[in-house]
Amino acid sequence: GGGIGSDNRPLRGGKATVFEGGVRVPAAARWPSGGVRGGRKVTCTMGFIDVLPTLMDLCGLERQEGPPLNGISLVPLLKGEGRLNREAIYWHYPHYHGSGNRPSGAVRAGDYKLIEWYENNSVELYNLKEDIGEKHDLADQMPEKAAELLRKLKLFIGELRML
Repeated sequence: GGGIGSDNRPLRGGKATVFEGGVRVPAAARWPSGGVRGGRKVTCTMGFIDVLPTLMDLCGLERQEGPPLNGISLVPLLKGEGRLNREAIYWHYPHYHGSGNRPSGAVRAGDYKLIEWYENNSVELYNLKEDIGEKHDLADQMPEKAAELLRKLKLFIGELRML
């Protein structure tokens, strides 16, 4: 099941883990004056990093100076006018947590998700379309896919090294 304080079966793990039970949570949005109405269900992979770009877009604000925003606006998706065009989404938890989660990072691109465990640099690879419970590690069966996703994760966290 889950972790401390949660049971998210059939998803693996719980709060504060890189498994789907910790990162796959529902979100709700309603802003009728901005064209976002309730009553629709949208399935997408989004993160907290998308909230600021979405709010800025809904308010008609453009990005000025400062560091780039990693997130993307969800407005077209929320208004039913488009699809989310995201190559990958990342999680980086370089610390221990009371949930039992160990230092780790993860990347999801399409149907595949790779988890790297920082303590020993091991990886796990899952096809979430076929294995939502993350029970069948494919890293040994699909080393090329694992290496591709590990490279993306390393680039994201700025720790690319010779693999």
